[in-house]
Amino acid sequence: MLAPDFELISDSGAPVRLSSLRGQKVILYFYPKDDTSGCTTQACGFRDAYPQIEEQHAVVLGVSPDGVKSHVKFKTKHNLPFTLLVDADHAVAELYGLWVEKSMYGRKYMGVERSHFVIDAQGVIIAAAIKVKPAESVAQALAALG
Repeated sequence: MLAPDFELISDSGAPVRLSSLRGQKVILYFYPKDDTSGCTTQACGFRDAYPQIEEQHAVVLGVSPDGVKSHVKFKTKHNLPFTLLVDADHAVAELYGLWVEKSMYGRKYMGVERSHFVIDAQGVIIAAAIKVKPAESVAQALAALG
């Protein structure tokens, strides 16, 4: 299946269109919130594996509803070498089926389902992990790349 195309603002304030990355493999991952424990685990995992990801001629894009300022702070604090994208209205999360009802301490709310997609150089989704555990996301994505 061809990855649904989108354009979002990056942590640098510049627009990024998924289809403009054709010719490269992409790990597109969705996470609920900057600088929370699970999201930090996942982001730092991709950071630590980034040399292996680059060897596979791939890039990483992280997507959450947080704004540019939050992304910049998160990226700087954890020395993240990849781009974070702002999905403030969660339209892209909805496009990928990841804006879902969640529950914490009996309270229901809408939020992003932690997930990743591995997209080949032609823009085709070759692997997807929905509701993935933060510590397992990176290894699964790397396995799909190789």
